[in-house]
Amino acid sequence: MAPPYTARMKRTHDALRLDVAAFIADAAQLSGDWPGASLQRLADLQAAPQDTPLAAVAWQALGQRLPVAAGDAELWLHLHASAQVWLTCQRCLQPFTVPLDIDQRLRFVRGEAQAEALDAEIEEDVLALSKSLDLRDLVEDELLLALPIVPRHDACPQPLPVPLGEAPAPEDVPERENPFAALQRLKSTTPGGAGG
Repeated sequence: MAPPYTARMKRTHDALRLDVAAFIADAAQLSGDWPGASLQRLADLQAAPQDTPLAAVAWQALGQRLPVAAGDAELWLHLHASAQVWLTCQRCLQPFTVPLDIDQRLRFVRGEAQAEALDAEIEEDVLALSKSLDLRDLVEDELLLALPIVPRHDACPQPLPVPLGEAPAPEDVPERENPFAALQRLKSTTPGGAGG
């Protein structure tokens, strides 16, 4: 005699071809590490010293279906990723590592029009559901957005380079007085001047 119920088979989810609706419906979780070189756009921006491999990107994703009082449940993807990336300090021009850490919640809706309308209304990012989403591309997009606009050390480890032909400014030379201030002082102390 057959059992009175049938057990649902647990689906497997592929991070590189993710069915977002199914992932969220299953309240599934995925995590792992991707080699730094596999995120090509991020790798191209890095300035690692020669023979230094790019650090791996650690990531995890969680699907969440949140019920609402009226209407369909909201579909959310919680994304977390972290990496150490090599950038060039814009002050001393030396490579250094910058920690990147993203913790992002993305809401998915059915259709581009609804995504655009909601994106203008709420703070979180809104995307249209797709049958196949590449999580690695999404993680890379978020890491690129997290890059500092002007990367630089808090304190550069070496003195700043001096351009050829320019001598370093001596530190013990007193600052020169503004010539107009000196002229104003002369005029005010001279008989017949502005002060007299």
